[in-house]
Amino acid sequence: MKVTFAHMGNLYITVKALLEGLGAEVVVPPMPSKRTLSIGSRHSPEFACLPLKVNIGNYIEAMEIGADTIAMAGGVGPCRFGLYGEVQREILKGLGYEFEMIIIEPPQGRLRHVLQQVGRLVGRNPVGRYVSAARLAWAKMMAVDELERSVQRVRPVEGRRGAATAALASALRLVDEAASMARVKRALGEGQEMLLDARAPGADSSDPPRIGIVGEVYVVLEPFVNCDVERRLGEMGVLVERSIYIGDWVREHLFKDVLRLRKGRKPYDLAKPYLRHFVGGHGVETVGSTVEYARQRFDGVIQLAPFTCMPEIVAQDVLPAVSRDLGIPVMTLVFDEHSSDAGVLTRLEAFVDLVERSRRRQSMTGPPRARG
Repeated sequence: MKVTFAHMGNLYITVKALLEGLGAEVVVPPMPSKRTLSIGSRHSPEFACLPLKVNIGNYIEAMEIGADTIAMAGGVGPCRFGLYGEVQREILKGLGYEFEMIIIEPPQGRLRHVLQQVGRLVGRNPVGRYVSAARLAWAKMMAVDELERSVQRVRPVEGRRGAATAALASALRLVDEAASMARVKRALGEGQEMLLDARAPGADSSDPPRIGIVGEVYVVLEPFVNCDVERRLGEMGVLVERSIYIGDWVREHLFKDVLRLRKGRKPYDLAKPYLRHFVGGHGVETVGSTVEYARQRFDGVIQLAPFTCMPEIVAQDVLPAVSRDLGIPVMTLVFDEHSSDAGVLTRLEAFVDLVERSRRRQSMTGPPRARG
């Protein structure tokens, strides 16, 4: 059994560590590319959202290099993500591929059910091996999240364009190759040092504009799909902070779900004046995080969403009211297979210019008074 999965940012480092730690043979698909998207778009329904199309391309490219089993997460609620597994299975079967797809549904308090599904991927393992593999995978996930946060602080003040991105790539490679908790810790330390070395002299005196990134989790985390928005903004001198990191998502939607603990309510509470009901996906979190960024005096917020995504469409309709009431510029970027780097770059440049003019105006008149 050769197991593969779809890319979503740097999640592959964590998933690979977990599955290999449990004895599975893992086939990591090639990083998403124009070929990936072309394959997926050719074989997917036109109305399907972009993540599904890229996933299909990932699976086909992985099966071309030997994968025969696909691990796929399930979902609940009004978001179409819960249907992805079955739709993708039927598309790939219709194309004549021979494989097994194992859909790992949300725990909803049923840890045994999740372990049974994982067991289908990796076979029988003693409890100790599960614990060891999970600890290493978790350590790698936390290291990746910390490196991603760090590179966002370094890019606006890097001494040479691209230096921070190159340092991040080297650091991630070290984390991926680490075979123990101690080596993960060492890789993280070496990665942080490489990122510090990428900073320009006098960087500590810099005061870059701050822009928050919100939106649908896949589009926010996968740089190929969002035309590398974080890197582009950083290289324009913007300090980027995103509302979603994979560790946060796992903590909220896996561990707390398994243990039936009360999930974090902050985004939901902040969104209540504008959106009171769960709309699927990350719609409520998009609104709540935008409110939080406004309260933290961020200079702007960018929403990232796949075309036709219902939860983000609902959030997009609400965000102009948040922008007006709290005095924070907000822009929405919607992505499909026709999105271009040049078009996205033009919109980012215009938004950054708007943010910088707003900063200059506020430095002379003071911040706008929030209403409500």
